[in-house]
Amino acid sequence: MMAKPNGKIQFKNLQSHGVLADPDFPKRTWKLLKTAMRQIHQQNASNLSFEELYRNGYNMVLQKHGDLLYNNLKKMVDKHLKAVAKTVSESIDEKFLQELNLSWINHKTSMLMIRDILMYMDRNYVKQNNLSSVFDLGLYLFRDNVAHCPTIKDRLLNTLLSMVQKEREGEVIDRILIKNIVQMLIDLGVNSKNVYIEDFEKPLLLKTSLHYQAQSQTLIQTCSCPDYMKKVEVCLKEELERVSHYLDSSSEPKLKEVCEKQLISNHMRTLIEMENSGLISMLKDDKIEDLKRMYNLFSRVSDGLNLMKDVISGYVKEIGKGIVMDEEKTKESGTYFQSLLDLKDKYDNLLQNALYNDKQFIHSIQQAFEYFINLNPKSPEYISLFIDEKLKKGLKGVSEEEVDIILDKILMLFRLIQEKDVFEKYYKQHLAKRLLLGRSISDDAERNMIAKLKTECGYQFTSKLEGMFTDMRLSQDTMSGFKTYIQNLKKTLPIDLNVHVLTTGFWPTQNTANCNLPREILFCCEAFKFYYLSNHNGRLLLWQTNMGTAEIKANFPSKSHELQVSSYQMVILLLFNDQSKLTFKEIADQTGIPTTDLKRNLLALTNPKNKILDRELSTTTTTTPTPTPIPTPAPTPTPTPSSSSSSLSSPSSPTPGSSSSSLNTSNSTTTTLTPGKSIDESDVFVFNTKFKSKLFRVKVMAVVQKETPVEEKETRDKVDEDRKHQIEASIVRIMKARKTLEHSNLVSEVIKQLQSRFVPNPVIVKKRIESLIEREYLERSKQDRKIYNYMA
Repeated sequence: MMAKPNGKIQFKNLQSHGVLADPDFPKRTWKLLKTAMRQIHQQNASNLSFEELYRNGYNMVLQKHGDLLYNNLKKMVDKHLKAVAKTVSESIDEKFLQELNLSWINHKTSMLMIRDILMYMDRNYVKQNNLSSVFDLGLYLFRDNVAHCPTIKDRLLNTLLSMVQKEREGEVIDRILIKNIVQMLIDLGVNSKNVYIEDFEKPLLLKTSLHYQAQSQTLIQTCSCPDYMKKVEVCLKEELERVSHYLDSSSEPKLKEVCEKQLISNHMRTLIEMENSGLISMLKDDKIEDLKRMYNLFSRVSDGLNLMKDVISGYVKEIGKGIVMDEEKTKESGTYFQSLLDLKDKYDNLLQNALYNDKQFIHSIQQAFEYFINLNPKSPEYISLFIDEKLKKGLKGVSEEEVDIILDKILMLFRLIQEKDVFEKYYKQHLAKRLLLGRSISDDAERNMIAKLKTECGYQFTSKLEGMFTDMRLSQDTMSGFKTYIQNLKKTLPIDLNVHVLTTGFWPTQNTANCNLPREILFCCEAFKFYYLSNHNGRLLLWQTNMGTAEIKANFPSKSHELQVSSYQMVILLLFNDQSKLTFKEIADQTGIPTTDLKRNLLALTNPKNKILDRELSTTTTTTPTPTPIPTPAPTPTPTPSSSSSSLSSPSSPTPGSSSSSLNTSNSTTTTLTPGKSIDESDVFVFNTKFKSKLFRVKVMAVVQKETPVEEKETRDKVDEDRKHQIEASIVRIMKARKTLEHSNLVSEVIKQLQSRFVPNPVIVKKRIESLIEREYLERSKQDRKIYNYMA
């Protein structure tokens, strides 16, 4: 050899040494190489000169004897491996894998040495003739002669499967030995894993499938659902450990699929429907950990979560339907809605802690709530009543953060209500009572709720509600000016009058008949009316006497009390200053109060809790001195704006709500009738001189009555009438923008545009379209009657 300037090593051309002149060179050289290779196979290569052997191999290839060298090598290795296979086959079962592994290690070591000796042949002859490299040739020959030997192949597979099975049954095996054998099978594939897959992986997967098929059948019959899932988790974990310890990583997804199919997929419905421990039982008992485990397992297989989701959704619908259709719960709006909130909290907790806030489960449960909450047409009213209860006293002593959380929970269910316009009607009524009667626990909470409704439904939804707050603020300024005006006149009103001026359209005012107010109150009302109209030209004041309150002083034989009553109750009680007893008809004629309202207020005054009036039997002996009225200022009238026929200004109408007068009574003897749950028009009423209370200030609670069928129909008719206008406005907006539109597309867009307030009935939409065509807002296309054109 000689060193070139570039530092590379190059073998000199040996022709000058007379190699070509020796005809026995190929035979003699191969004999030398063969002897050396045998020593290598016998692990006796320490005395060999690899440089000399390399040179011999080099010369063989250089002198065009590469084919002789390659074929002789193949025959020699083939013969050697046949002897190896015989040795391995004859080994006892306990030593079979060890013997095979040792033979494999020795063979690899030998082939690496032979490859080094014949490196020149690998680089030239093998490459030029597109043959397998020396090392790869050794792999192929080992595969064909040893691994695929008829006496070894099946025995190897059975031994490996047996060891895996033993480990599954809890025995300890030699994982390192199995890993070496598995790696051997992978290497024998020569740049592929075909040998590993065909000789071991496929049979392993089949054996695994059969094993877990049998085991799952046994477990499903003997275990509860939670116990079964725990055992499945252990099995899956062990199989993954098996992959990491001695299987190829490519087997992991295949092994998981087989295990999950036999342990989970084939038994999903059985597990879910398992009596006393299945999915429904977990939901009933809030088994968060078990639900979480089921979610994790079912998420591994196709349609697992869909099945779980459908069952949960169906169960939630069933439970929710039971709540909304429960007559006992629907009698109490607070109980009804609190039950829904509790159910929502339960499943929010489940979603967060067991279902990982999975969007498909969130959507499914939300759809379930939307389904059953709209089954009860009174849901919008009950939500409003629940909010009313919370904002009156339910949030007392609660921090702002907690108030915000409670309102957010209420709003979550509000979003699911389809008839939001019905909710708006009731919310406006309840808000009006809270504001006018001063029953709201916190203005901040009220405004917070309105802000949330505004964010949810838009400005149009809350504009009237915000207007109510504006009226309350302006009313304070108006009353301050009125009091200054009275002081400047240097006059004193007989009663302390407080008026709320309410703008028509903002408030749920009613066109009620004016009751006959006492002259002292009428005098004050006229004074306020003169002051207000002198400062606001073009407005009309209508007194809403049904919405006011009053404080009156009553003298009973035991002691005097201050009574907090409604304006109607005040008018009724003041009649008893002049008369000892009155029939229902006499009270109605003298007060002018509508019959329904009169019965409601008389029922409150005869209530056993605060029985100011007694009802007499038909045969009654009564001795009652005429009460002497004692004027005492203390009323709080509440005016309410009422609309005028003119639309140029926003009219206001005050409602006298309270006056303060006194009732002075002395002893009387009466035979009374215990008040029932209703007032009869034949009843006779007397002042209850035996009334006693520990409190000085007695609040006479108004009787809260549910809407009568007639009132319900009136409310529904108002809602339907409002909807007609909203549907028509939506149709006109859409057609004005689109000019031409097909019927089904127009109906779809109208529904989409209005669904934030209510879901329009397509039949009603069609009727409104016909109405607009009659009024020449739209016209049908002459070419296609299903297409509408906008008429400017």
